[in-house]
Amino acid sequence: MTDYLRDGAEIYRRSFATIRAESDLTRLPPDVAQVAVRMIHSCGMTDLTGDLDWSPNVVRDARAALRAGAPILCDAMMVASGVTRRRLPAGNEVVCTLGEPGVAELAEKLATTRSAAALELWRDRLGGAVVAIGNAPTALFRLLEIVAETGVRPAAVLGIPVGFIGAAESKQALAESDLEHLVVHGRRGGSAMTAAAVNAIASEVD
Repeated sequence: MTDYLRDGAEIYRRSFATIRAESDLTRLPPDVAQVAVRMIHSCGMTDLTGDLDWSPNVVRDARAALRAGAPILCDAMMVASGVTRRRLPAGNEVVCTLGEPGVAELAEKLATTRSAAALELWRDRLGGAVVAIGNAPTALFRLLEIVAETGVRPAAVLGIPVGFIGAAESKQALAESDLEHLVVHGRRGGSAMTAAAVNAIASEVD
């Protein structure tokens, strides 16, 4: 069998050294670079920084919201499951309403996806929350509609849905909004990447 590295700490060290050596982090502010490194670690794509877009205060505002006890609203259980609870600074609630009773019926009534319909259950928690969307472009589109309809604003939106239909467009719409945001333009994204962004923001060290 091929010999391989078995030291967990050394694997960790070399992984992050490789990311920093192979990724162009030069255009990123330090706090965004920290998040980007964690995102790259989750997906193995060192060119990810070329598609990364952010608003100036997204990391600062998301961290402040988490410290103040804000919930993390997730579009998918895979995102919610990937959030490392011990990193959360205030025992923050991690919420995914996709599996709540009545969501399927609500989606049928609204003629939309279950992921988008599930956001209707966020309305009383959305103000000041950290939103993490890693799976469904329809959820990101619906979030923007709810903000426009109600004027209720989350502290920050990590809009990183993956997909071929609507993913690029939904992220572009978020980037063009006045919400504090972090996006990966194009088709790439996903739950692991999104959870990694949350975990990086929740922790001030990498």
